Amino acid sequence: MSDKSDDDEKEIPIPDKNNPFGDPEELSKKLADFLKSSFGETISISKVQESFNPFNQESSAESHDLRSEEEKSDDVFDFKYIPRDIKAHLDRFVIKQEDAKRALSIAVCDHYNHAKYLKRLRKKDPEAAEQVEFNKQNVIVVGPTGVGKTYLVKHIAELIGVPFVKADATKFSETGYVGADVDDLVRELVRKADGDVALAENGIIYIDEIDKIATKGDMMGRDVSGRGVQTTLLKLMEETEVPLRNPQDIQSQMQAMFDMTRGKGGKDTINTRHILFIVSGAFSGLEKIIEKRIKQGSIGFGADAMAQADEKTLAEELTTADFLEFGFEAEFIGRLPVRVVCEHLESKDLFEIMKNSEGSLIRQYEKEFEAYGIQAVFEDGALLNIAELAAEEKTGARGLITVCEKILRNFKFELPGTAITELSVDGEMIKDPGGSLERILESAAAIGDSKLLGELTAFRRKFEEDHGVRLIFETEAITEIEQITNQRNQSGLTVCSDLFRDFQFGLKLIQQNTGRNTFHIGAEAVRQPDKYLSDLVVSSYGNNQSSSEAGS
Repeated sequence: MSDKSDDDEKEIPIPDKNNPFGDPEELSKKLADFLKSSFGETISISKVQESFNPFNQESSAESHDLRSEEEKSDDVFDFKYIPRDIKAHLDRFVIKQEDAKRALSIAVCDHYNHAKYLKRLRKKDPEAAEQVEFNKQNVIVVGPTGVGKTYLVKHIAELIGVPFVKADATKFSETGYVGADVDDLVRELVRKADGDVALAENGIIYIDEIDKIATKGDMMGRDVSGRGVQTTLLKLMEETEVPLRNPQDIQSQMQAMFDMTRGKGGKDTINTRHILFIVSGAFSGLEKIIEKRIKQGSIGFGADAMAQADEKTLAEELTTADFLEFGFEAEFIGRLPVRVVCEHLESKDLFEIMKNSEGSLIRQYEKEFEAYGIQAVFEDGALLNIAELAAEEKTGARGLITVCEKILRNFKFELPGTAITELSVDGEMIKDPGGSLERILESAAAIGDSKLLGELTAFRRKFEEDHGVRLIFETEAITEIEQITNQRNQSGLTVCSDLFRDFQFGLKLIQQNTGRNTFHIGAEAVRQPDKYLSDLVVSSYGNNQSSSEAGS
């Protein structure tokens, strides 16, 4: 009889050298029990997949890209632009700000071309690459609110294809960012890049309202922690390694361990060497500092003349000393070598924004009215009046939203559900919106079936998308169509598809003859669609002939 106990008989498990963590199922259970006992039932974790063995080199090689981060970075981001390309893209969206667009275009090209050169050199000769001096082209943008500072940076990032993060400097404190860490700005780039660290390391971080962390000079009542915030940002704007996971965040650390367990290891830091930092602010009072300095350096008549220099002159005179006087640390402002000044927007600039910018607010309002089945047409007279009112708001392009919302709010509320399918926004409406709305409502008979209006809107939209011709249903036509839908017990879409089934051929022919692309559908067009279309076609040939004779 053996003296050994049952426990002694049990075989002591030998750890698997390929998997020192042991059974993944058991690991998950132990971690779950620990988290629940420490933090309560609200904490849960995902089950570790048994099929993954992070220490099995063969399976890892098959399922993961073993190239270096530098090699991956070369693949995900290859900069191929010149300054003229970037400015041409910005011209599509941002009106005015010519000097700012040029300066930003050059700074972006210099930054990414230099980064591209260093990556190429590092492959060939790592030692030589380490000897290359690299002065980052970080940018500081000065300009009043609403002139397009954020818009400029956002569209640059979209064009060149890098992740873009925007933050507000007023959310920073000396101890962190929104209760966490300033490094979270860099981690956010990784999130915007869908976890691609190599792409994130080429991203753009934009910090607005940077003037709010100035601490000296004329900045009475400013938060004294502003100096500390400047210091914490220094390391990010140069070159540093930021942990991919926040060391103070237990959830992030647990996720990192699970990623490793599942074989999702790899680079655990983000290098900021090639991340472009752009900061901006209104810098109210900076112009007085510049005027004071210029005046002190001049004598007599010249002093008075320069003290009243215009905005462009002040921008040319801006120096590092002015930023120091404003309240920035020398080390901080020294890491922002590119200075860009945006100009104020006048009423004529606001008109151009609405008229010609691809991101015009007017396109937004057209879509909003279209959703209610109303075709809104903004005339130049209305745009001029809106621009003048917006200029009085002194908030740049943001004033356009304030003015348009105030004027058009009641139109959005009252017109949907009526027979109104077209809204002509003219100068008179902007001057007297209440009276204009009252007159429109008096001339419009309300239609009880809002579903019909939606169906007509859908038909018009589809017709325009397919054939490039716009149909506008007049009040009488809508009434006729409503009667037909009731008689036939059919939907508005079915009735329109039947009545106007051949319209695209005739209307396209008319468009070729006359260049006309908008047609008003009245009651007669609904009652006798074939005759209506035939008369239009015949008339178009007559007009075309008359035009030819006039030109001969």
